[in-house]
Amino acid sequence: MESASADKVVVIDQSAAAVAERVADRFLARVKARTRNGRIAHVALTGGSMGGVVLQAVAQHPKASQTDWSLVHFWWGDERFVPSDDTDRNAVQARNALLDHIDVPAENVHEIAAADSGLSLDEAATAYSDELARFGADGEAWPSFAVCFLGVGADGHIASLFPDRAEVTVTDAAALAVRDSPKPPPERVTLTRPVINSSKRVWLVLTGADKASALGLALAGASYTNVPAAGAKGRKRTVFFVDEAAASEVPEDLIDQSY
Repeated sequence: MESASADKVVVIDQSAAAVAERVADRFLARVKARTRNGRIAHVALTGGSMGGVVLQAVAQHPKASQTDWSLVHFWWGDERFVPSDDTDRNAVQARNALLDHIDVPAENVHEIAAADSGLSLDEAATAYSDELARFGADGEAWPSFAVCFLGVGADGHIASLFPDRAEVTVTDAAALAVRDSPKPPPERVTLTRPVINSSKRVWLVLTGADKASALGLALAGASYTNVPAAGAKGRKRTVFFVDEAAASEVPEDLIDQSY
Protein backbone atom coordinates (compact mmCIF):
# COMPACT_ATOMS: atom_id res chain seq x y z
CA MET A 1 0.00 0.00 0.00
CA GLU A 2 1.04 3.59 -0.66
CA SER A 3 1.11 5.98 2.27
CA ALA A 4 -2.04 8.02 2.73
CA SER A 5 -1.81 11.49 1.21
CA ALA A 6 -1.68 14.25 3.79
CA ASP A 7 -3.56 16.64 1.52
CA LYS A 8 -6.66 14.49 1.36
CA VAL A 9 -9.30 15.84 3.72
CA VAL A 10 -12.77 14.66 4.68
CA VAL A 11 -15.78 16.85 5.40
CA ILE A 12 -18.65 15.09 7.17
CA ASP A 13 -22.30 16.13 7.30
CA GLN A 14 -25.19 14.37 8.95
CA SER A 15 -27.21 13.53 5.85
CA ALA A 16 -26.96 13.30 2.08
CA ALA A 17 -29.04 16.47 1.76
CA ALA A 18 -26.66 18.35 4.06
CA VAL A 19 -23.70 17.09 2.05
CA ALA A 20 -25.29 18.37 -1.16
CA GLU A 21 -26.01 21.78 0.34
CA ARG A 22 -22.43 22.17 1.56
CA VAL A 23 -20.96 21.08 -1.77
CA ALA A 24 -23.25 23.44 -3.69
CA ASP A 25 -22.25 26.36 -1.50
CA ARG A 26 -18.53 25.60 -1.79
CA PHE A 27 -18.83 25.04 -5.54
CA LEU A 28 -20.50 28.39 -6.21
CA ALA A 29 -17.93 30.14 -4.03
CA ARG A 30 -15.12 28.44 -5.95
CA VAL A 31 -16.61 29.36 -9.33
CA LYS A 32 -16.99 32.97 -8.21
CA ALA A 33 -13.36 33.10 -7.09
CA ARG A 34 -12.14 31.52 -10.31
CA THR A 35 -14.14 33.78 -12.65
CA ARG A 36 -13.76 37.03 -10.69
CA ASN A 37 -11.27 38.51 -13.18
CA GLY A 38 -12.90 37.07 -16.27
CA ARG A 39 -11.06 33.77 -16.17
CA ILE A 40 -12.70 30.61 -17.49
CA ALA A 41 -13.65 27.87 -15.04
CA HIS A 42 -13.68 24.34 -16.43
CA VAL A 43 -15.75 21.91 -14.38
CA ALA A 44 -16.06 18.13 -14.73
CA LEU A 45 -19.39 16.73 -13.57
CA THR A 46 -20.28 13.27 -12.34
CA GLY A 47 -23.42 11.20 -12.54
CA GLY A 48 -25.05 8.92 -10.03
CA SER A 49 -27.67 9.74 -7.45
CA MET A 50 -25.52 12.18 -5.47
CA GLY A 51 -24.33 13.87 -8.64
CA GLY A 52 -27.91 14.83 -9.43
CA VAL A 53 -28.71 15.87 -5.86
CA VAL A 54 -25.67 18.17 -5.77
CA LEU A 55 -26.58 19.81 -9.08
CA GLN A 56 -30.16 20.35 -7.89
CA ALA A 57 -28.76 22.02 -4.78
CA VAL A 58 -26.62 24.28 -6.98
CA ALA A 59 -29.64 25.25 -9.08
CA GLN A 60 -31.67 26.11 -5.97
CA HIS A 61 -28.89 28.03 -4.23
CA PRO A 62 -29.36 31.84 -3.99
CA LYS A 63 -25.85 32.39 -5.37
CA ALA A 64 -26.65 30.54 -8.60
CA SER A 65 -28.41 33.57 -10.09
CA GLN A 66 -25.40 35.74 -9.20
CA THR A 67 -22.94 33.53 -11.09
CA ASP A 68 -21.63 34.46 -14.54
CA TRP A 69 -22.21 31.11 -16.19
CA SER A 70 -20.83 32.40 -19.50
CA LEU A 71 -17.38 31.89 -17.96
CA VAL A 72 -18.02 28.28 -16.94
CA HIS A 73 -17.46 25.26 -19.19
CA PHE A 74 -19.05 21.95 -18.24
CA TRP A 75 -17.55 18.56 -19.02
CA TRP A 76 -18.15 15.02 -17.76
CA GLY A 77 -15.84 12.55 -16.07
CA ASP A 78 -17.61 9.75 -17.89
CA GLU A 79 -20.73 9.02 -19.87
CA ARG A 80 -22.90 6.02 -20.63
CA PHE A 81 -22.96 5.27 -24.36
CA VAL A 82 -26.74 5.19 -24.78
CA PRO A 83 -29.16 7.28 -26.89
CA SER A 84 -29.12 11.03 -26.32
CA ASP A 85 -32.50 11.12 -24.56
CA ASP A 86 -31.84 8.11 -22.33
CA THR A 87 -32.14 8.97 -18.65
CA ASP A 88 -29.07 6.80 -18.01
CA ARG A 89 -26.99 9.55 -19.60
CA ASN A 90 -25.17 11.74 -17.11
CA ALA A 91 -25.72 14.70 -19.43
CA VAL A 92 -29.51 14.23 -19.34
CA GLN A 93 -29.39 14.14 -15.56
CA ALA A 94 -27.24 17.28 -15.43
CA ARG A 95 -29.48 19.18 -17.82
CA ASN A 96 -32.59 18.29 -15.84
CA ALA A 97 -31.01 19.17 -12.51
CA LEU A 98 -29.00 22.29 -13.39
CA LEU A 99 -27.96 23.15 -16.92
CA ASP A 100 -31.46 23.83 -18.25
CA HIS A 101 -32.05 26.21 -15.33
CA ILE A 102 -29.03 28.50 -15.70
CA ASP A 103 -27.90 30.91 -18.39
CA VAL A 104 -24.98 28.91 -19.72
CA PRO A 105 -24.12 29.21 -23.44
CA ALA A 106 -24.68 26.03 -25.44
CA GLU A 107 -21.07 26.05 -26.62
CA ASN A 108 -19.91 25.84 -23.00
CA VAL A 109 -21.52 22.43 -22.49
CA HIS A 110 -19.26 19.67 -23.80
CA GLU A 111 -21.32 16.51 -23.92
CA ILE A 112 -19.81 13.18 -24.89
CA ALA A 113 -21.38 11.81 -28.07
CA ALA A 114 -24.40 9.55 -27.60
CA ALA A 115 -25.09 6.17 -29.13
CA ASP A 116 -27.48 7.75 -31.66
CA SER A 117 -24.98 10.43 -32.73
CA GLY A 118 -23.73 8.47 -35.72
CA LEU A 119 -20.38 7.84 -34.01
CA SER A 120 -19.16 4.48 -32.81
CA LEU A 121 -18.03 4.07 -29.20
CA ASP A 122 -14.37 4.44 -30.18
CA GLU A 123 -15.16 7.47 -32.32
CA ALA A 124 -17.04 9.04 -29.42
CA ALA A 125 -13.98 8.65 -27.19
CA THR A 126 -11.74 10.14 -29.88
CA ALA A 127 -14.12 13.05 -30.45
CA TYR A 128 -14.17 13.79 -26.74
CA SER A 129 -10.37 13.70 -26.61
CA ASP A 130 -10.27 16.14 -29.53
CA GLU A 131 -12.71 18.48 -27.79
CA LEU A 132 -10.68 18.39 -24.60
CA ALA A 133 -7.55 19.21 -26.60
CA ARG A 134 -9.19 22.39 -27.94
CA PHE A 135 -9.02 23.75 -24.40
CA GLY A 136 -5.67 22.27 -23.43
CA ALA A 137 -3.78 24.00 -20.65
CA ASP A 138 -0.50 23.68 -18.77
CA GLY A 139 1.07 21.84 -21.68
CA GLU A 140 -1.53 19.09 -21.62
CA ALA A 141 -4.11 18.03 -24.22
CA TRP A 142 -6.98 18.83 -21.88
CA PRO A 143 -8.12 21.69 -19.64
CA SER A 144 -7.20 21.83 -15.96
CA PHE A 145 -10.54 21.59 -14.20
CA ALA A 146 -11.15 24.12 -11.46
CA VAL A 147 -13.28 21.40 -9.88
CA CYS A 148 -13.58 17.77 -10.90
CA PHE A 149 -16.53 16.08 -9.25
CA LEU A 150 -16.35 12.34 -8.71
CA GLY A 151 -18.76 9.84 -7.31
CA VAL A 152 -17.36 6.71 -5.71
CA GLY A 153 -18.87 3.28 -6.12
CA ALA A 154 -19.07 0.71 -3.36
CA ASP A 155 -16.27 -1.09 -5.23
CA GLY A 156 -14.14 2.07 -5.19
CA HIS A 157 -14.59 2.98 -8.86
CA ILE A 158 -14.53 6.58 -10.08
CA ALA A 159 -15.82 7.84 -13.44
CA SER A 160 -15.80 4.61 -15.47
CA LEU A 161 -12.45 3.49 -14.11
CA PHE A 162 -13.21 0.19 -12.41
CA PRO A 163 -10.98 -1.91 -10.15
CA ASP A 164 -8.47 -4.27 -11.74
CA ARG A 165 -9.22 -3.24 -15.29
CA ALA A 166 -6.84 -1.92 -17.93
CA GLU A 167 -8.49 1.50 -18.22
CA VAL A 168 -7.37 2.61 -14.76
CA THR A 169 -3.69 2.25 -15.73
CA VAL A 170 -3.81 4.13 -19.05
CA THR A 171 -1.71 7.30 -19.11
CA ASP A 172 -1.31 8.04 -22.83
CA ALA A 173 -4.87 9.10 -23.66
CA ALA A 174 -7.37 11.67 -22.42
CA ALA A 175 -10.54 9.63 -22.94
CA LEU A 176 -11.19 5.93 -23.42
CA ALA A 177 -13.90 3.66 -24.69
CA VAL A 178 -15.06 1.20 -22.01
CA ARG A 179 -16.66 -2.09 -22.96
CA ASP A 180 -18.19 -4.78 -20.77
CA SER A 181 -18.41 -2.44 -17.81
CA PRO A 182 -19.01 -4.36 -14.58
CA LYS A 183 -21.81 -1.89 -13.90
CA PRO A 184 -24.51 -1.41 -16.57
CA PRO A 185 -24.81 -0.04 -19.13
CA PRO A 186 -21.85 -1.94 -20.59
CA GLU A 187 -20.51 0.69 -23.01
CA ARG A 188 -19.12 3.99 -21.73
CA VAL A 189 -16.58 6.74 -22.34
CA THR A 190 -14.34 7.83 -19.47
CA LEU A 191 -11.62 10.31 -18.69
CA THR A 192 -8.29 8.80 -17.68
CA ARG A 193 -6.39 9.29 -14.42
CA PRO A 194 -3.94 11.88 -15.83
CA VAL A 195 -6.85 14.15 -16.82
CA ILE A 196 -8.61 13.74 -13.49
CA ASN A 197 -5.40 14.31 -11.53
CA SER A 198 -4.47 17.45 -13.45
CA SER A 199 -7.56 19.10 -11.91
CA LYS A 200 -6.89 21.85 -9.40
CA ARG A 201 -9.44 20.37 -7.04
CA VAL A 202 -10.89 16.88 -6.98
CA TRP A 203 -14.08 16.66 -4.95
CA LEU A 204 -15.35 13.16 -4.24
CA VAL A 205 -18.95 13.07 -3.04
CA LEU A 206 -20.25 9.87 -1.47
CA THR A 207 -22.95 8.92 0.98
CA GLY A 208 -24.36 5.79 2.56
CA ALA A 209 -23.00 2.97 4.70
CA ASP A 210 -22.26 0.89 1.60
CA LYS A 211 -19.51 3.37 0.68
CA ALA A 212 -17.72 3.25 4.05
CA SER A 213 -15.31 0.48 3.07
CA ALA A 214 -14.33 2.11 -0.23
CA LEU A 215 -13.81 5.43 1.51
CA GLY A 216 -11.67 3.84 4.21
CA LEU A 217 -9.49 2.08 1.65
CA ALA A 218 -9.10 5.24 -0.45
CA LEU A 219 -7.95 7.22 2.57
CA ALA A 220 -5.64 4.45 3.78
CA GLY A 221 -3.60 4.55 0.59
CA ALA A 222 -4.82 1.42 -1.16
CA SER A 223 -3.45 0.67 -4.61
CA TYR A 224 -5.33 2.72 -7.21
CA THR A 225 -5.51 -0.32 -9.48
CA ASN A 226 -7.55 -2.11 -6.81
CA VAL A 227 -9.38 0.96 -5.49
CA PRO A 228 -9.41 3.65 -8.19
CA ALA A 229 -10.73 6.26 -5.75
CA ALA A 230 -7.41 5.97 -3.91
CA GLY A 231 -5.65 7.33 -6.99
CA ALA A 232 -7.78 10.46 -7.42
CA LYS A 233 -5.80 13.53 -6.42
CA GLY A 234 -6.22 17.22 -7.19
CA ARG A 235 -3.17 19.42 -7.68
CA LYS A 236 -4.33 21.80 -4.95
CA ARG A 237 -6.90 19.93 -2.87
CA THR A 238 -8.54 16.54 -2.68
CA VAL A 239 -11.72 16.63 -0.64
CA PHE A 240 -14.11 13.83 0.29
CA PHE A 241 -17.57 15.19 1.10
CA VAL A 242 -19.40 12.44 2.96
CA ASP A 243 -22.31 11.80 5.27
CA GLU A 244 -22.07 10.20 8.70
CA ALA A 245 -23.17 6.83 7.35
CA ALA A 246 -20.17 6.67 5.01
CA ALA A 247 -17.68 8.02 7.56
CA SER A 248 -17.35 5.08 9.95
CA GLU A 249 -13.78 4.28 8.81
CA VAL A 250 -12.42 7.83 8.50
CA PRO A 251 -9.29 8.65 10.58
CA GLU A 252 -9.88 11.67 12.81
CA ASP A 253 -6.75 13.44 11.58
CA LEU A 254 -8.19 13.65 8.04
CA ILE A 255 -11.46 15.34 9.08
CA ASP A 256 -11.57 19.07 8.27
CA GLN A 257 -15.01 20.57 8.92
CA SER A 258 -13.71 24.08 8.11
CA TYR A 259 -13.36 23.43 4.39
